[in-house]
Amino acid sequence: MRTIVGIRLIPRLGFALGFVVCAGLLGFALYLQYYDYQDPCPLCIVQRIAFMGLAAIFLVAALHGPGRTGAIVYGGMLFLVAGIGAAIATRHVWLQNLPKDRIPECGPGLEYMLKKLPLTQALEKILTGSGECAEVGWKFLGLSIAGWSLVWFVLFGIFAIYLALAGMKQAQQGKPS
Repeated sequence: MRTIVGIRLIPRLGFALGFVVCAGLLGFALYLQYYDYQDPCPLCIVQRIAFMGLAAIFLVAALHGPGRTGAIVYGGMLFLVAGIGAAIATRHVWLQNLPKDRIPECGPGLEYMLKKLPLTQALEKILTGSGECAEVGWKFLGLSIAGWSLVWFVLFGIFAIYLALAGMKQAQQGKPS
């Protein structure tokens, strides 16, 4: 079995680690919102929902301790959610890098759109983005929050594939998860 820093990474431990990292990222997002006063735009909120989805799948998988088939199913679900999150984060990064004259106008807030518009129209407007989504209020090592979200979604997608393969390999060796 492969190891990371000398620790045998069985699928159950990997899923638990994924949950802890997602929880930490969501906690940091709340810190930025409530203590650094970085109000999230609609695209930020949708990315948070994707991180919550990843955390939920990681937690269920860690509690379940899946065998081969379960590791493949959980890995596939994680890869799908991470891919959706990466697509949303890519759109957000793209909006943040538009020239000033090409940035769309600010639109209504997320709560208003969800209350007043049909869900399909609200999602369309959210994913199109608005001027507030193009603002960059916080950076670390040259990346905005959306940029870091994209990095984490890609890492989670790769990690999901790794966990699925690790579960398959462990099952082939006849070891329980």
